[in-house]
Amino acid sequence: METAWLDFERPLVELERKIEDLRAFATQENLEFTDELKKLEAKAERLRSEIYSELTAWQRVQLARHPRRPYLLDYIPLLFTEFLELHGDRTFAEDAAIVGGMARFEGRPVIIMGHQKGRNTKENIHRNFGMPHPEGYRKALRLMRLGEKFGAPIITFVDTPGAYPGIGAEERGQSEAIAKNLLVMSRLKVPILVFVVGEGGSGGALAIAIGDRVLMLENSVYSVISPEGCAAILWKDRAKAPESAQALRVSAQEIYSLGVIDRVVPEPLGGAHRDPKGMAETLRVEIREHLALLSRIPTDELLEERLQKYLKMGRFLEPNA
Repeated sequence: METAWLDFERPLVELERKIEDLRAFATQENLEFTDELKKLEAKAERLRSEIYSELTAWQRVQLARHPRRPYLLDYIPLLFTEFLELHGDRTFAEDAAIVGGMARFEGRPVIIMGHQKGRNTKENIHRNFGMPHPEGYRKALRLMRLGEKFGAPIITFVDTPGAYPGIGAEERGQSEAIAKNLLVMSRLKVPILVFVVGEGGSGGALAIAIGDRVLMLENSVYSVISPEGCAAILWKDRAKAPESAQALRVSAQEIYSLGVIDRVVPEPLGGAHRDPKGMAETLRVEIREHLALLSRIPTDELLEERLQKYLKMGRFLEPNA
């Protein structure tokens, strides 16, 4: 993971390493470098602010895919207790691209689920790079119905480039599995809280993202297609991905301005990967607040509000007569 840094991060990472090396040398040799360290730390703070305060759409896509970014299995031990992972869709197979099960959040039973990527080649092959097959979505559906049966709120973590587009997945009903999840989630009689924590890719994300509250981390992205896929279609050139990312308006801030999500969750300066524990604590506050609010809403009102939330999305213009 030493090389797992983005190009625009490298100047900052190199400076931070110099600071750590100088601090270690000063401690080892019992020398005083307080003034030099303060100057370097001030320089690092300025550089950190310069790099991360003016990110382009493509840089946010890169941060959303950062190899050090926390995944669902990183957040679970930081946020939940008594997690019991459940496997299989009871129809065809287990899909490791979707992780889910029962847990407790501050003592309250909940159902948690989400996409899971790998940290290395072996893990990514096992997790199919976070791209679920239809059995993954059917497993998620089974867990959601379990939550409804026991009155447990559902919390989902979205982080996928999209549903797996392979022939086998299509033969086993990928589109039907996604569509059924959309239908069932719209009618579940328990609160649903959704966090887009990395990539929110098309129907692969939406299949577990129909919720009463949908929140996006500051450096996550949400789009109907990946920038590379869009560039390949429009320009026949995947190298145009930075331009397509800008045109797609994939960032959390722009998605919020379009009314697709309910809140942008701030990340530690530099991204969630720089302080996973701090990011988890921010999520803890959000989960606590929104579960408390949603739990006070009568079921009939909850379902009606959820329905209206999605019915009023979308804008259109009528041409002049």
